[in-house]
Amino acid sequence: MKRICLYFEIHQIIHLKRYRFFDIGRDHYYYDDYENERSINDIAERSYVPALQTLIQMCKDHPEFKVAFSLSGVGLEQLEFHAPQVIDLLREINSTGQVEFLCEPYSHGLSSLANEESFADEVKRMSDRIKELFGKRPKVFRNSSLIYNDEIGAQVAAMGFKGILTEGAKQVLGWKSPHYLYHCASDPRLKLLMRDINLSEDITERFTSHPLMADQWLDWIASTPEGEDIINIFGELVSFGIFHPLQSGILEFLKAIPALAKERGIGFSLPSELCTEKSVGAVEVPYNISWVDEERDTSCWLGNVMQREAFNKLYSVADRVRVCGDRRIQMDWDSLQASNNFRFMTTKPGYQYRGIYDSPYDAFTNYMNILGDFISRVNNLYGGADNEEIDGLITLIKNQDDELAAKDKEIERLRKKLEKFNPTGQVEKKSVKKVVVKKPVALKKASSTVKVEVKGESTKKPTKKVVTKKKA
Repeated sequence: MKRICLYFEIHQIIHLKRYRFFDIGRDHYYYDDYENERSINDIAERSYVPALQTLIQMCKDHPEFKVAFSLSGVGLEQLEFHAPQVIDLLREINSTGQVEFLCEPYSHGLSSLANEESFADEVKRMSDRIKELFGKRPKVFRNSSLIYNDEIGAQVAAMGFKGILTEGAKQVLGWKSPHYLYHCASDPRLKLLMRDINLSEDITERFTSHPLMADQWLDWIASTPEGEDIINIFGELVSFGIFHPLQSGILEFLKAIPALAKERGIGFSLPSELCTEKSVGAVEVPYNISWVDEERDTSCWLGNVMQREAFNKLYSVADRVRVCGDRRIQMDWDSLQASNNFRFMTTKPGYQYRGIYDSPYDAFTNYMNILGDFISRVNNLYGGADNEEIDGLITLIKNQDDELAAKDKEIERLRKKLEKFNPTGQVEKKSVKKVVVKKPVALKKASSTVKVEVKGESTKKPTKKVVTKKKA
């Protein structure tokens, strides 16, 4: 049976303030609140609210329909502050039981390419946030912009995730189809869910320019070769209302899918359900892939000298930020990591949207001024110590953390070992044993045989008989 796995991304771009509108070194508030509030409310009103209301109704009308969402932490923060009605709708659709939330880096940034510890920290914070909001910890991971390679896969598997969604890029799949379940070449425990590029972009990219009917789209899915039964459709939720206006009929297209799929014998699955099945083999991904641009790589964020300089400068203080414990620093760190900061600097042809910036050079200049102020604040937290002293302190803290983690693992290993021998957790009562203690021959007449009873952990002291000597 062919099954559609439908995913939607919800992420908000954080707009930074132009550095000339605040005093570098004194004013440390980096955000353009007006533009953030305006853009989020616009997207919520024109896209998120009507699209989520449609999906909620689809879940109610079709119990077999299922859908998954990928949310970023910085996006959730902006929605909670400026458009809480979107969070309410996400909670409502979650209550249907036909929804799954994927985990991703909290900042929607590029930490997976720069700093393993920062990446792990972001993923844990995002997993905790999803558990807090929706009551369930995610089992499937989706990296920012579907960035993936074998090393990232191994790290995600080590975090306990069962699967990861990534791009069905031709440079890694070759002749293989994205319609099978694969596994990570570095760790077979992690299943790979490969996005179908064409079927996804028929909706998210080409719907307005090439009008599409739902029955035609589902006929393409039904006609895929036998055995190619997993169809991963992934796109941004802003496709409904922003990329394609609601007047185009895109929500009507979406609403028609469940009933028409049922007529063709096509079902729906959640990502975690697919990950319980057996994979057909490994897919080796030795270099970075993503779902962006024709190249499907990371060149839109790290393709020129400006981007790489900003990226290296940012992650040069990653360890310091992680151990500093300052909440305001952490909030700014998440926003500065967001991948759109680097994409605004791209010089690749065809990229038009740059937020408040006039050119990639304008974006670079503004970002580096803010980043310089941020790094100065981070270093000041360490009391004016030089870089060598700070690095030594961080190494010491990291070693202590590693030592504690090793002890925790040993405690957990011993606990599991105890549970194996005593699964109920109750103290077993040992049978009473009589131990006969032999005395030396010379003392046999002076004392009787000593009996010691062992019951549990307690022992009774030996009782001696009083021997009365007979009168001559």
